[in-house]
Amino acid sequence: MALTITTARSAPAAAKLVGVGVFTDDDRPDSLPKDLLDSRGFDAKLGKTMIVETKKGLVAAVGLGSVEDFTEQSLRKAGASFARAARRHKAAAISVLADAVAARKDGEAIDQEKAAECLAEGLELGCYQFETYKSTSARHDLNKVTIARSTSAPVKRGLGVGQAIASGQMLARDFVNEPGGTLTAPEFARRVTRMAKTAGLTCKVMDLAAIKRAKLGGVLGVNRGSTNQPRFVELTYSPPKAKATLAFVGKGITFDAGGLSIKSGKGMMTMKMDMGGAAAVVGAMSALKAANVPVRVRAYVPMTDNMLGGDATRPGDVLKIRNGKTIEVLNTDAEGRLILADALSVASEAKPDGIVDLATLTGACMVALGPKIAGLMSNDDDFAAKVADAAEGAGERVWRLPLPADYRSMVDSPVADMKNIGGPHGGAITAGLILQEFVGKQSKDGDPIPWVHLDIAGPAWVDSEDVENRKGGTGFGVRTLVSLARTYA
Repeated sequence: MALTITTARSAPAAAKLVGVGVFTDDDRPDSLPKDLLDSRGFDAKLGKTMIVETKKGLVAAVGLGSVEDFTEQSLRKAGASFARAARRHKAAAISVLADAVAARKDGEAIDQEKAAECLAEGLELGCYQFETYKSTSARHDLNKVTIARSTSAPVKRGLGVGQAIASGQMLARDFVNEPGGTLTAPEFARRVTRMAKTAGLTCKVMDLAAIKRAKLGGVLGVNRGSTNQPRFVELTYSPPKAKATLAFVGKGITFDAGGLSIKSGKGMMTMKMDMGGAAAVVGAMSALKAANVPVRVRAYVPMTDNMLGGDATRPGDVLKIRNGKTIEVLNTDAEGRLILADALSVASEAKPDGIVDLATLTGACMVALGPKIAGLMSNDDDFAAKVADAAEGAGERVWRLPLPADYRSMVDSPVADMKNIGGPHGGAITAGLILQEFVGKQSKDGDPIPWVHLDIAGPAWVDSEDVENRKGGTGFGVRTLVSLARTYA
């Protein structure tokens, strides 16, 4: 159900629940019964919400944490918490934005536009449900939220942008949550094409014949074991007077059985999410126009599943990638780097100012950084810093890993330019080193195009719910990509 978010000077009479912000280290608002909250153990921690009945109706105490630790980003979690608490009311109102501004009047002021953006994202994400295949739906009546006591133009702008970004993130979640047998590469491409028409994007889809003509050997090699044809989708966002161009590349393995290097049954259970990078790229592209992004952005999304049909790629086979380099495939379950190699080659041919690829690439990255932090690898310190800053501003955590030149020998092959695995150690790094081979130069004799690789294998999926996430796809990376495109100069 679409959520309508509006602003008003006060909570409308139609609002059956009103949210009020509460800090752990500030006086409780007069509209809240302090004794009742204390007796119920409400501690006002960020992400906690408690509904109480007052003489004026139902009021939700929305925890904002401590005043000192509060940032605009805090409102994303607060909004999601409130949306979950308000799910059985068709209309609700919340005044946390005004409450936050009032509490911080003597300290560092918050950016109201950014705060409104984060609040809208939280409200939308808190309402998210994926129930396409449920015979009965969980009750969720909330369809309108009024932001009370906050009617300024910056707040209204922030709410609009926040809703657009959240819609992109939820689109990515929907893609990730779809079964792999339903969201095949052709179906994925069809849905992206429909999205492009409504998001102000141009869209080009390459079918199997076009992929063969383009000599995308990595995509063709991974697809050999499948009965579903591959697709290669290019999206372009071109605002007027754009002075820079970014390229986004997303790994689109719609289901990963591992190929002939077959995964275990347990290892396959969540492998419909192996197109999380592609989903994030598509979700981000859907929000660029609404977010008034000033730079041109091109997206390159290779799509296929990785199956084990009768003519599947064998260990020992050699694939020739678009840029002419060859890869010996020793483990068919290390397939994401093969299709990304083609996509990075194609993206490089357009000579963008920077390339970011996202991929659920390695379990090794999860071993190193856990399930909530993405690995960042890059060939350019300045561009890496821009992407890291964008991620921080979007509330998505990344950590930079090195790409040491002496590790390159770990992927040397006796029969090809490289092999697709590097041994038992440093798996995330060796994967990054392979991808780096397919990033082109800015000119014939120039430096490499600035490039960042984000390994999102951990944060693209959650097995347990939190305030902002249901079990399943998270849409991680959408906010980072939009943030980068909005701030890139």
